[in-house]
Amino acid sequence: MRQGAIRVGSDRMGTGSCGEMDTGFSVDVQYYRLSPELQPYFTALYLFNITCPAGEDIEDWLHPEWAAMRFTTSGLPPAGGVGEDALMRRGPFVVTGPTSKALHFSLTTSCIWGLGLQPAGWAQFVAGPASEFSDTTFDGLEAAAFAVFAPILPMVRDSQVPPDRVAEMINTYLMGQVGRRKSRVELIVRVHDALRDPEVAHVVELGKRAGIGLRSLERICLRYFGFPPKLLLRRQRFLRSLARYTLDPRRNWSEALDGQYHDQAQFVRDFRSFMGMTPTEYSEHPHPVLNRIMAQRMADLGAAPQTDLPTVLRYGAEAEDEDEEPELRRRGGRGG
Repeated sequence: MRQGAIRVGSDRMGTGSCGEMDTGFSVDVQYYRLSPELQPYFTALYLFNITCPAGEDIEDWLHPEWAAMRFTTSGLPPAGGVGEDALMRRGPFVVTGPTSKALHFSLTTSCIWGLGLQPAGWAQFVAGPASEFSDTTFDGLEAAAFAVFAPILPMVRDSQVPPDRVAEMINTYLMGQVGRRKSRVELIVRVHDALRDPEVAHVVELGKRAGIGLRSLERICLRYFGFPPKLLLRRQRFLRSLARYTLDPRRNWSEALDGQYHDQAQFVRDFRSFMGMTPTEYSEHPHPVLNRIMAQRMADLGAAPQTDLPTVLRYGAEAEDEDEEPELRRRGGRGG
């Protein structure tokens, strides 16, 4: 029997005000694993509920990532801006293209479904080069290239349908769209796998590992990954270092550096380039949202080891008995 969407975990945190981490602020994230046929194309589907005191909001910074779609079911949509862009509140279906800079965002009480799009997913589902959408946020309902995802919005906005059923509906819909266009999925996955490998440090190595010439590699990376291969390798090196630091707070920055860095000064330059601030400035900012989802996002990006479960569950929750629900297994627990 074909597997539908499975809830693989939840993470809840209820301490904190929307800026100072006092009482009145809570976050609840539920993760869903899509069918195996969809996993090369998407990262985990998730439902994000945040509650803030009336009139307050929170802000945080997401690290560079692949494209992501967010569908707001209640409350105000998130306001966001990439790099130095001003925060703007788009419609209920907002898309962020592949990013090489931090996404600064602001949230208030709301319920949001999120779906990450991997490079192979861009090839399979999106009509347009990723480089044309990189480092931008935009209204998904106004972007013809993302029209295939527009029917998800009414699915998630029906308040009478429970979340697990909504996840199954999204999974079924996406399964029906697989194969709708010809794409070079196998080649893109080879490039992506090579990009994840910490032993691959140079563009020539990346091309050899993927089995294509440098000109073809450049075209593939711009078309489906959003950036030139050299920048993608720098971004991956930076994210590996950031993952080590974030997943083990006992480390200092120098201990977290990826082996491809010559020295700490080179890392600081990359940090400024990708995040728009120094490591110290980043550490001094509160991260009320990112601390809850960081581990999973790093695994999605290939910057931390991937496992069968979202990484955030391995660090902040206990697994439940899988035999209780054989058709729709649930794992997770209470974190925080």
